[in-house]
Amino acid sequence: MKKLRRCIKVLKHTGTLKIFFSFVIFLCLAAVVLMIVEPQIETVGDGIWYCFVSATTIGFGDIYVTTRLGRIITILVALYGILMTAMVPGVVVSYYMEYLKIREKETISAFLEKLEKLPELSKEELQAVSEKIKKFNK
Repeated sequence: MKKLRRCIKVLKHTGTLKIFFSFVIFLCLAAVVLMIVEPQIETVGDGIWYCFVSATTIGFGDIYVTTRLGRIITILVALYGILMTAMVPGVVVSYYMEYLKIREKETISAFLEKLEKLPELSKEELQAVSEKIKKFNK
């Protein structure tokens, strides 16, 4: 659950969450338009299914468009889907890598601070530092 919250926080912070929701809204609008203009797409559910299959570039072929407007919408949905598939994971991974670098620097800084105050540390703290050094060497 903590990882999911962190992921949502990253998506919010980078603005990717807004882009993702705009994508979902675009798919829903495209589904409604396709339902209106395409004879084979009879329900909004069929339209959403078709848009999802097109956006993910799966293309099952169970539903297909025949009108010019339907084909244009399909092209837009597929391009938007490809962009989303590339962008969201890239942003999340990039942000997460930065997070790990910052966390590593903070950990190293705290460790170096303890090493600088070595004569002032208690026996238990010295033992803890010794254990960390042993783990680091492995």
